[in-house]
Amino acid sequence: MILSTTHSFGSILTPSHSTRPYTPHLNAVLSKLSQASQFSISVTYKEKRLCECFDLYNELVPYGEAWSWQKSIVKEKKALIQRNQNCSDALIILQHPPVFTLGTGSSEEYMNFEIIDAPYDVYRTERGGEVTYHGPGQLVMYPIINLRNHKMDLHWYLRALEEVVIRVLSTTFSIKASRLEGFTGVWVGDQKLAAIGIRVSQWIAYHGLALNVTTDLTPFQLIVPCGIRNRKIGSIKGILGEFGSSNRCGASDINYIDDFQLIDITHKSLIKEFSEVFQLELALKPISML
Repeated sequence: MILSTTHSFGSILTPSHSTRPYTPHLNAVLSKLSQASQFSISVTYKEKRLCECFDLYNELVPYGEAWSWQKSIVKEKKALIQRNQNCSDALIILQHPPVFTLGTGSSEEYMNFEIIDAPYDVYRTERGGEVTYHGPGQLVMYPIINLRNHKMDLHWYLRALEEVVIRVLSTTFSIKASRLEGFTGVWVGDQKLAAIGIRVSQWIAYHGLALNVTTDLTPFQLIVPCGIRNRKIGSIKGILGEFGSSNRCGASDINYIDDFQLIDITHKSLIKEFSEVFQLELALKPISML
């Protein structure tokens, strides 16, 4: 159900490129950053199950459209199960235009504005969790997972999604991330970089995770993200800027990497680590198949 009636469905956009010169020094930085993320989208290990991958990572897809895709895939998977046919997994990865979403039981008290005056669209969904924000520079992964093929344990699934992000931050950026007891998501110190919210129906899991890469964090000030007070929201770009000297790219190096390149590197690493954590072979599919 859409709680606001103002729509912001515009043309598909991509992050703007930096005007900084592309120097040999930058080539070295990108090479180091990319070492952990060079891979084929299709992994050919026999023991891995097939996962259809709808990869729109550099596009801004309206939330309602992506939500509709998820529900369509879930419906298809349930029908396959009822017919005792093979039910493989699927993955959608994309970015959204600015939007706020609430979980099925979310309280509006965590929004610092009235719905009628919302600056962006507001959706109430069937996922778990409180209000959050999606916007450009944030990579969103929507795995549609048949838990019968993995482990029929919701806690395991949530921890597995967290593990994907923790590995990305560690292997690609040498950022030490962790879980925070009592909360779902991925943290670096007191900053939350990734939010997770899922729905499971007949052991088919959907919705998923959102990782702040180059996200403008200002809109988070309009809400209490995930209902957690007194905690910060962070991004990969922000962490690298603060602690660059302890990562693979130094503090001076990060100034030469534009937002598009950082999104691209993070996307490759997310796909790789997702494939490894869930032991899936990803096969690219056109969105027209939905």
